Amino acid sequence: MSLHPSPRAFRRPQPDGDHPAKPTIPGQAAAGPVSGARLRVLDGLRVVAAAAVLFHHYTREDIWGHDAFGWLTTAGRYSWLGVELFFMISGFVICMSAWGRPLGGYLRSRVVRLGPAYWFCVLVTMAVLLLDGEPLGGAGPGLSQVLTNLTMFQTPLRSGLLDMSYWTLWSEVRFYLLFAVVAWTGLTYRKVLNFCWIWTVASLLAPTSGVPLFETLANPVYSPLFVSGICFFLIRREGPRAGEPWALLGLSWLLMQRWLNDIVAWNTVKGDRLSWEACLAVVTACYLVMAAVALRRLDRIDWRWLSVGGAMSYPLYLLHQQIGITLLRQWHRDVEPWTLLLSAVAVILLASWLVQRYVERPSARLLKQWLESRPARA
Repeated sequence: MSLHPSPRAFRRPQPDGDHPAKPTIPGQAAAGPVSGARLRVLDGLRVVAAAAVLFHHYTREDIWGHDAFGWLTTAGRYSWLGVELFFMISGFVICMSAWGRPLGGYLRSRVVRLGPAYWFCVLVTMAVLLLDGEPLGGAGPGLSQVLTNLTMFQTPLRSGLLDMSYWTLWSEVRFYLLFAVVAWTGLTYRKVLNFCWIWTVASLLAPTSGVPLFETLANPVYSPLFVSGICFFLIRREGPRAGEPWALLGLSWLLMQRWLNDIVAWNTVKGDRLSWEACLAVVTACYLVMAAVALRRLDRIDWRWLSVGGAMSYPLYLLHQQIGITLLRQWHRDVEPWTLLLSAVAVILLASWLVQRYVERPSARLLKQWLESRPARA
């Protein structure tokens, strides 16, 4: 199945807090988060990444039995690369939102951002599988599998994924935990750069170390993307003359092109051929777009609707694969392909908006209040 990683290398969505930190002298920590205009261009990039992954799954020939969409099918063979863009955005935004924030606030923000929508979407996916005739246990998901998926640690616990898209969350969670180490002592320009260098060196050593725990933590296949996102934020914060982040970006790009060989192999459907050169061109384009964000070349992209789209991209990512493919396989013999494709996209978009508006927002607000009130009561 496409977007299914190797057992040894597991790759979001998407964090919040897109508020630029107040510039400081390199090496000095900011006093605290500073409010400012939301970087809606990042929301727009999230929308692009989510749409790319969605069309990759929905236009696959193994669903329709033939090439049903022409050029869209061809583009869809490569649009799984939206995940790589997601990871770069994550590195950028996590560093930005954690700057000047205490460790407790940083960790709470991750739980509040990822938890409510994820837990609800797991239950919705389970319900759709049951309605489709997949029993709990047997051919369908077991109750233990569903409960384990609610922890978000199904990959290290070696439980089956209720939705194959969930594999990216393990890469995200590992990044959050690693970054918490540097956030613990307060972020500064030098500390963050040192963290990136250490993580890069660890990623170089991990594949041949023979230590599974070391390789799991280093996440060598996808760490270059998170590191690149952090470097792009540092360039935006400190200015384009900060040479060290550019050097680290160059090294990260070189490492990424190496691991892209493996990633292309994992995402190649049987009987299909993917061009490594085309994949590298797409990844390089993602680097160039993020560089434009870092250099403030895209700040004019500030449309309000992008914030709505960016907020929807997380539930969209969580809902689209298992549920969408189930619907497509159920109806593809009875409905004209373009009509069914557009209908499935419309249903998933509506469901994502409803989850974000009526589940994620109120639940996240209540969860945040609960987490922040516990120390006071104690």
